[in-house]
Amino acid sequence: MTFEQLQIFVAVAEREHLTRAAAAVGRTPSAVSSAIRALESYYGVELFHRVGRRIELTAVGRVFLGEARATLSRVRSAETMLSELGGLRRGALSIHASQTIASYWLPPVMMRFHERFPGIALTLTVGNTRMVAEAMLEGVAEVGLVEGEVDEPALSVRRVDRDVLSVVVAPGHPWADGRWLAPHELAEGTAWVMREEGSGTRTAFEAALRGLGVEPERLVVAMAFPSNEAVLSAVREGSCAAAVSMAAAGPLIEQGFLKVAGIRLAGRDFSLLRHKERRQSGASTAFEELCVEAGNVFQSAAGPHIFSRP
Repeated sequence: MTFEQLQIFVAVAEREHLTRAAAAVGRTPSAVSSAIRALESYYGVELFHRVGRRIELTAVGRVFLGEARATLSRVRSAETMLSELGGLRRGALSIHASQTIASYWLPPVMMRFHERFPGIALTLTVGNTRMVAEAMLEGVAEVGLVEGEVDEPALSVRRVDRDVLSVVVAPGHPWADGRWLAPHELAEGTAWVMREEGSGTRTAFEAALRGLGVEPERLVVAMAFPSNEAVLSAVREGSCAAAVSMAAAGPLIEQGFLKVAGIRLAGRDFSLLRHKERRQSGASTAFEELCVEAGNVFQSAAGPHIFSRP
């Protein structure tokens, strides 16, 4: 059994999807599938059920997942120690981030870190806020970045930037004229496309609704998707509304493919998670400071900014 096989197994187990797991570990779907088959064949076990085009963990796979995660965590701890001894010249840093941050906010920060510490290998795993918090609790990730609320006593939460949610619709939607909407219209005037349960975007939107006196259960939800891109594509081609980050919707709004509805939603924080009882490495400390620095730059930049637009 190799370290790479363990990484691949955990990636597939967490996503129950070969293509997404392959993207997360930087391999092709066929290579990921071959690695799983090799593990199962060598040890004479079945780790996944193949149900049509879906895959799901077997009972054996669920038991092995805990041990695989613990082993990966121990290897990363050893890498961290060597990195410290090498003065950040070598090493690795595992980052887990929720989707909006990972897609739009984090890549420039990672590039700046790479320029300063080219010997530190960064790995990024994308999930929703709940998945990122779980990765931090289990020791799979050393740094977590989320846009949703996290209430875990074992984790510290540090704000690094501020985001704005907007309600967007297609140009032909009745709300596309930009007139100001009364809060009750959100539950009466349209159907909605939402992010999945557990996503930071959905949690923040539901909190904003309650702040306006609207219970989220009153909304008519046509469908839910596991990515911002899927939500935006559905809204662009249909008659529904969606609440998304301006970071995701901005380009489509500027091109005229989407319109902003006339309702103001409360903003939300982009936050960095730490485990309170685990030792913080020099690499993770340096990365955290870069995140704070990036947030300060975004918020103080002259003119409107996609991440700090009022």
